[in-house]
Amino acid sequence: MIQCYADLRALALSLALPRVADGTAWGSPCLRAHGKMWVWWSPYADAAVFKCDFDEREMLLLADPETFLLHPHYTAHKLILVRAGRIAPDWARARLTTQWRAAAPKRWLKTWDSAQSDARP
Repeated sequence: MIQCYADLRALALSLALPRVADGTAWGSPCLRAHGKMWVWWSPYADAAVFKCDFDEREMLLLADPETFLLHPHYTAHKLILVRAGRIAPDWARARLTTQWRAAAPKRWLKTWDSAQSDARP
């Protein structure tokens, strides 16, 4: 399980996705993908922040309130918090990959996907 930002950062970087860089947001460390915030830890709760649409957020909060939470600061945003020590690495990998792809410019992503399929045997 992921316990802190350092663990989440290490997992995100292990994906070896291009166009990822360290940055800061509101004085806290984060990773940016394609220039957009991608991986960060909430300054309001001991939790990682993931992008999530409102319907999925409601479902996650109802399904597992011990794992997922929402701080009032994030209510208006399409985000969900996941408590430290309750973040499953497989869930985080899948979520981060999806978020990385969503942040990519479509033309760039099409070229990158093509290069990845050409590199496979």
